[in-house]
Amino acid sequence: MTLREKLLAGMVIPAHPLALNAARKLDPDKQQALTRYYANSGAGGIAVAVHTTQFTIREHKLLEPVLQIAIDVWRHPDRIAIAGVCGKTPQATTEAELAVRLGYDAGLLSLAAFRDATEDEMIAHAREISGILPVIGFYLQPAVGGRILTHNFWRRFADIDNIVAIKVAPFHRYQTLDVMRAVAASGRANELAIYTGNDDNIINDLLTTYEFNGVRLRMVGGLLGQWAVWTARAVEILKTIQQIHATGTAIPQHLLTLNAQLTDANAAIFDVANNFHGCIAGIHEVLRRSGLLEGIWCLDPHENLGPGQLAEIDRVLSAYPQLQDALRNV
Repeated sequence: MTLREKLLAGMVIPAHPLALNAARKLDPDKQQALTRYYANSGAGGIAVAVHTTQFTIREHKLLEPVLQIAIDVWRHPDRIAIAGVCGKTPQATTEAELAVRLGYDAGLLSLAAFRDATEDEMIAHAREISGILPVIGFYLQPAVGGRILTHNFWRRFADIDNIVAIKVAPFHRYQTLDVMRAVAASGRANELAIYTGNDDNIINDLLTTYEFNGVRLRMVGGLLGQWAVWTARAVEILKTIQQIHATGTAIPQHLLTLNAQLTDANAAIFDVANNFHGCIAGIHEVLRRSGLLEGIWCLDPHENLGPGQLAEIDRVLSAYPQLQDALRNV
């Protein structure tokens, strides 16, 4: 299968966290073990050097070591590897070239460095990077460094030849519709794989079929920080949803209930109450309790769990065992 075919088939793609020791240094053994967990869970891809990996790995000269560790464990013809590509065009070019050299299949293109740029400047940037490697667009929510991107931007973005997918993660219904409508209008709905990054509405995003002027499309998978935890369970849920779409059966009520439960769990893990302050630390805490990380340390010592977040994580872990890897039936 080609990269496009794999992406269009739909898969679970965890946003890969960073394993550190108590000295806040990279722990290669735990980093490898975490990648093996995603492989053993049945994930079809991983995304490395993205927000969940901590963008500051670049300042700590960890970008290449982290990318290398992941690809060494992950490399397999049936799986895809995605590298985060950040910064203005000179930096992004260097990162894209590194990803190609290490054997990554695509780059997840962050536009966080273009907060004050024009749409023309962002489109030119995307075209240039797409000339180096296949690009996955990324609508990052403003609360964690993104910016509002219009329907017109996404309509133009969808016309770039080497765009293979878009991660839709504004955590906003209207802005999500802007992307879906733009892809439908582009005439490339059968070429561009749409992945949910809306951790606040995962199951409903995947269940929904969109239709605009007779063009039908849907989100075929997810590239998510939430799927960095309970990944085997996420694979099972996606397979159930894929079967529903394949057979045309009615959506069962319990999946809608499960969506609300997963959103509640995500609110605790991502620390919504504190405007996402403890988002990465919350993921680490769940992985720590699973034995996959030694602690919740982040590169920035001020990046920790938010006030009351630990109690919220305790609550959702107790309330929703059906979301966790231990249970196998939807």
